[in-house]
Amino acid sequence: MFAVSGQVWVSLISLGGVVLGGVLSFLVQHSTQRSAERAEQHRGQVALSETRPAERLALLERFIEVGAEAERAAFSRPAEWDETHAWYLKTQDVMNRLWVAERLIRVQFPLPVHDAARAYFLDLNRTVWEGLPDGESVRDYLEDNRLTFLDAARAVMGHSPA
Repeated sequence: MFAVSGQVWVSLISLGGVVLGGVLSFLVQHSTQRSAERAEQHRGQVALSETRPAERLALLERFIEVGAEAERAAFSRPAEWDETHAWYLKTQDVMNRLWVAERLIRVQFPLPVHDAARAYFLDLNRTVWEGLPDGESVRDYLEDNRLTFLDAARAVMGHSPA
């Protein structure tokens, strides 16, 4: 048989120790890096969850504010107007901003909130551009969908009705 000298055994054991140490070092580094990545991802999620309510609140404020401007335009709608009338020019800008805010509601909120915002927007759009039959109140016509939207937004924002 073939006899291996003591010096070869020492070299093989030493080489095995280096390989084993390298493998263990790699595994520890890999595990540490994954742990650091998970911690960073968690910090990012926490930061996002802390900023999202503020962003949503700002978006709600924007939608409500522009909606109020559009309601004022509906109240002040002249009997006769054309595309050069000052009311039309101002109202067109307001309705464009309301359209954008309504789309952003869809991006930032669950669909039930957007659906309520959309119904309010469509009623408001119709009222602004087409008017209402004589004797019908703008406030009364818009009230149900406005309140439905506000209630849906309140529920999502975590506020219960008083």
